[in-house]
Formats: sequence, structure tokens, C-alpha cells
Amino acid sequence: MHQPGRPDHDAATPHRLFFALWPDAALRTRIATVVAGLERDHAPGGRRLDPDRYHLTLQFLGDFHPLRQSVLDAAIAAAGTVQSPAFELALDCAGSFPGARVGWLAPGAMPAALQALWDSLAGALAGARVQVEAAPVFSPHLTVLRGVRNPLPPTPIEPLRWPVREFVLVDSVSGAHPAYRLPGRWPLQDGPGGT
Repeated sequence: MHQPGRPDHDAATPHRLFFALWPDAALRTRIATVVAGLERDHAPGGRRLDPDRYHLTLQFLGDFHPLRQSVLDAAIAAAGTVQSPAFELALDCAGSFPGARVGWLAPGAMPAALQALWDSLAGALAGARVQVEAAPVFSPHLTVLRGVRNPLPPTPIEPLRWPVREFVLVDSVSGAHPAYRLPGRWPLQDGPGGT
């Protein structure tokens, strides 16, 4: 199911386009509470992300300046062909990428359904000839801190249960009025999923 949204076609507006898992408001609040505890207990430093920006990237399509409607249309059409089951994701580990100075929350174990969703979306995008900038291996994480000064080693946290029922296309618009827009969202299939 695609819910359309029009991109800002101003040639001066930079866009970053990616598919992601999108937490609901209650989960965003719980994540922010965990991040505050990590800051208190481990003092990693850096800047806390606004909870409205929390997401787990599935496929990164790139930076566009401007964003062409043809790119958006092709990505939306590809996503509409994805058939993948709903599943539960547990964010139960925190850590940081020292080189990138990024703090994150992640699942300690990859749910089979999450890997299947990533694979299915990659295949659909390739079939539609939509370029992606993907790492060879999927390393799911949700960024919560930037500019981390004291590396945070992998640290167990109380699991944050995330019932994943959809994926979204995100248009990150920067410039004078930065915002995340969701040009499309697609439900996952009901039924048992990998955990």
C-alpha cells in the first residue's frame, strides 16, 4: 500500500532517500529513555538524535540534488512488489562505531524475517534498476548518538520489543526547512515471522 507524498522539486534542496523501519511514538519514547540511561552510565559524549529521526535503514538509495520524480516513482514501484512477513525485532544491544563516532541500538541476533525483508527489497530494487548504496553485509542498527567521543563497547540493554508491521520510504530533506518525509509505506504480511 503506497501513500503518496510529493517531493520538493526545488533544485536547490538536497534530498537523501532510503527505505527504513519506522518506530511508532511509544517505541521512540522508550528508546530515548534507554539513550538517556546510556549517557548517564557510560558518558559516551556526542549529540543525542531527536527521537523523531529514529529509524533503522534497510536500503540507502543515495543523495539527490534535486530529487527526480522518476527515481521516486521507480523506488515506490519496486517496494510495491515486496512480499515479506511481519515480525518482532528486539533491540537488546548498544554500542558505537568508533571511526564514524556513531552510537547505536541493535538486535543482538538477526531475525530471519529482517534478513529476508532486506534481501527481498534489494532484489526488487535491482529488478527495477534502482541504484542503491549498500554494504555487502546487512548490519541492522538504529542510530541514537552522533559525535561520540568515548567509544561504547557492545553493551547489553533491556530488550526493546518492536513489532515490525511495515516499512517506509524516507525522503530526508535538508536545507532551510529540514524534515523527514514519508513518500510511501508498505505493510508486511500477517502471520508468523522470524524472530
